Amino acid sequence: MNDASDNRPDQDRQTPTGKGALARDVALYSLARILLVVVLAALILYVPRAFGVEIPLVIAALFAVLIALPLSLVLFAPLRRRVNEGIADVDARRRADRADLEARLRGQDGR
Repeated sequence: MNDASDNRPDQDRQTPTGKGALARDVALYSLARILLVVVLAALILYVPRAFGVEIPLVIAALFAVLIALPLSLVLFAPLRRRVNEGIADVDARRRADRADLEARLRGQDGR
């Protein structure tokens, strides 16, 4: 149990690796950010109406996007970290595959 690879399966169970998991995480993060913009735009549109103030939809949408940008970094930090880790994993695998291919093309056995 002192082997360093003992920690790896726990990490795999928490965050599945692979392009499918990365695509899912990116889709979830994007959907969460879009929903945040929609909720903020609705709040900006309808809360002032309770006080008799009309705000145009374009202005509400613009402010919602501007507010959602930094807010999503804080609210969705765990999901953003998962996306970043997934991108790093895919990139590391791509680099390893490329190095293996280059080694085989040079006539060296990469294994």
